[in-house]
Amino acid sequence: MARRAIERPANWDSLRSEFRWSIPDEFSMAAACCDVWARAEPQRPAIHHITSGGTTETWTYGDLKRASDRLANALRSRGVERGDRVAILLPQCPEVMITHFAAMKLGAIALPLFTLFGEEALAFRLSDSGARVCVTDPDNSAKLATLDCPELSHILVTGAGTSGLPSFEDEIKAASEAHTPILSQADDPAILIYTSGTTGAPKGALHAHRFLIGHLPSVELQHEFLPQAGDMGWTPADWAWIGGLMDLAMPCLYHGVPLISHRMRKFDPDEAFALIRDHRVRNMFLPPTALKLMRRANVPKGVDIRSIGSGGESLGADLHDWGKNVLGAPINEIYGQTECNLVISTCHQAMDIRPGTMGRAVPGHEVAILDAAGKPVPDGETGEICVRAPDPVMFLGYWNRPDATAEKVKDGWLRTGDLGTCDSEGYFTFVSRDDDVITSAGYRIGPTEIENCLTGDEDVVNAAVVGLPDLVRTEAVTAFVVLREGADRDGAMKARLIARVRDRVSPHAAPRRVEIVESLPTTATGKVMRRALRDEWRDR
Repeated sequence: MARRAIERPANWDSLRSEFRWSIPDEFSMAAACCDVWARAEPQRPAIHHITSGGTTETWTYGDLKRASDRLANALRSRGVERGDRVAILLPQCPEVMITHFAAMKLGAIALPLFTLFGEEALAFRLSDSGARVCVTDPDNSAKLATLDCPELSHILVTGAGTSGLPSFEDEIKAASEAHTPILSQADDPAILIYTSGTTGAPKGALHAHRFLIGHLPSVELQHEFLPQAGDMGWTPADWAWIGGLMDLAMPCLYHGVPLISHRMRKFDPDEAFALIRDHRVRNMFLPPTALKLMRRANVPKGVDIRSIGSGGESLGADLHDWGKNVLGAPINEIYGQTECNLVISTCHQAMDIRPGTMGRAVPGHEVAILDAAGKPVPDGETGEICVRAPDPVMFLGYWNRPDATAEKVKDGWLRTGDLGTCDSEGYFTFVSRDDDVITSAGYRIGPTEIENCLTGDEDVVNAAVVGLPDLVRTEAVTAFVVLREGADRDGAMKARLIARVRDRVSPHAAPRRVEIVESLPTTATGKVMRRALRDEWRDR
């Protein structure tokens, strides 16, 4: 049952020119990712869940439909109606998808939450969204019990040891299997995903059902024309974030590609490779940090990877070469953000790959580099990466923040806040977040190219570059590096890294200072928080 948005093109230009969106008036993510398959092939495997004990539980599309229908009836009996928010505070597991689908079948809005959030982060999101119900597990139910969220009237807990709270499984067992989902329009709200808050307080990005369709062209291309026979998807990225949920998980279910779910409490490259080998994973979304760690590990025999998508930070040529020469799989870069995801991509089968660039605008999306006045800048010059509105993958708006929405989308363009360039052939290069630009000795310097150069050194596991105050230069380029275990940490190492950037990037971009640290501050999605480094080291 092929439902590709993209078929094999002669080249990227013909693919873009021939592409047309096909978005029906009525469309439900729950139907597209679950019920359609359940009716056609109810025994088709949907999710292979690896439990904490190491056993594998297989859920078919028929299983997911029955469970989500029953849960929808249970939620309705607890007063959940169209437009209500249903929070999901769970690690990767089938119950995440069951709850998403159940909420959508009621016309409610799913609110995915990260299990490593602390009480303050949870309280803000639950209160700001006005969530009525939260589905969680025993490990996280204790956090919820301490929160002051008056509108959160019901907590359902999966598994045993629920301390008197209603059981997720019992609710499903007691409910009727007969359920008629409401008819959803493509533009009806479906998911509320909060931004990571790197540039201010988190904001809830409200997405419609159609934003699944908006993701498909990029997902299919970054995975070299997903689906193919034998495909199997997995990502270590949590499904609470748009990267884990929409860059791989939901599109896999839409395309009938079996999905591996597993809670990896801390990413371990050796464990990741064992999972890939043992479960025959062929298609992955891997954040750059995971790729950098995996590059340092030994690749076991039996690994057969077909495609890798990666986004969040720019990748250097070294990682691309490693993917091709060691893994035997292309690593395709993607670009997007919570409000408007996957609008730039690469695909080895459809374009020439240029390391250091993010690729070209995905078919169906119009992307441009604009100046502060909203005018296009000349080829190769730095400006803000902007996406033409409206767009199927674009958010409906910020939850209860019309002011912020109007600031984000104006004059027909969504302003990403990211700086980049675009050459004459349409290849986009990420420069930096607007507030990550380093002004030094009259130069405006982006950190990404320097970080890629540093992580190309065999002893560097990760790196972040910021500008710190300097009386002469305004800001001094300062590098923070995490070294592999056993690497020398003396002055010679620092001098070597400075020379590497000076030689491989430019003398004006070479760090004036290198600090060796044990770890870098990151958001819950794994992005390095350069602002935190600047704040911590500003006066040192």
